[in-house]
Amino acid sequence: MVRQELVARQLDEQIAGRYPVGQRLRVLDVGMGQGTQALRLARLGHQVTGLEQDATMIATAREALSGEPEGIRERMRIIEGDGRDTGVHFLPGSFDVVLCHGVLMYVEEPDPLLAGLARVLAPGGLLSLLVRNADALAMRPGLSGDWAGTLAAFDTVAYRNRLGLGVRADRRETLTATLAGIGAPLQAWYGVRVFTDTAADGAEIPDDVETLLAAEERAGRTDPYRGVAALLHLCGVRG
Repeated sequence: MVRQELVARQLDEQIAGRYPVGQRLRVLDVGMGQGTQALRLARLGHQVTGLEQDATMIATAREALSGEPEGIRERMRIIEGDGRDTGVHFLPGSFDVVLCHGVLMYVEEPDPLLAGLARVLAPGGLLSLLVRNADALAMRPGLSGDWAGTLAAFDTVAYRNRLGLGVRADRRETLTATLAGIGAPLQAWYGVRVFTDTAADGAEIPDDVETLLAAEERAGRTDPYRGVAALLHLCGVRG
């Protein structure tokens, strides 16, 4: 909940800074998962395409969409496919906003995927990436008292996520160079989950959740806190 809300606020800030109020945008959500952000943007009036390859996630997204009013259902389409195959599904410059949240950690070589995302962006379009922060991999084991795990995390970009899968993290410096190379240079970046990364999955939402979100939101845009966030939200703009 914290992650989705923070990313939504940050994304809305970037969209508001680039487009006139009320403009309906063409949005692509690559690896949309259960469709939380895609559906939220469709409710706001945008034309949204969700691309997802996991059948369970697609079924969950379709079920959520089926409960929406007809006007929202008409603004959102769901395509089954791999995020690395955007060139198969879409023409260059087809979208004003492209989201790729929580996907790069599962991709061993992310550069071709990122180049494909930039290709389908219209000039001036916004690319929104949410990645695991490789520069902060020692934080979670360190705050949990796992000292051996802490020392090991300093020298790697590999980690095991909460699903038990071996995945990879990204460094902001590396992604900054990649975004520049694909013609969508970094314009803004945020930290996500600075203080709440060690909270257990399914933890009860506290009564003072708005205060919690305010603290996380402030930390996510403030140095040095954002640099040790569990996740990084990077926003590039297509030249």
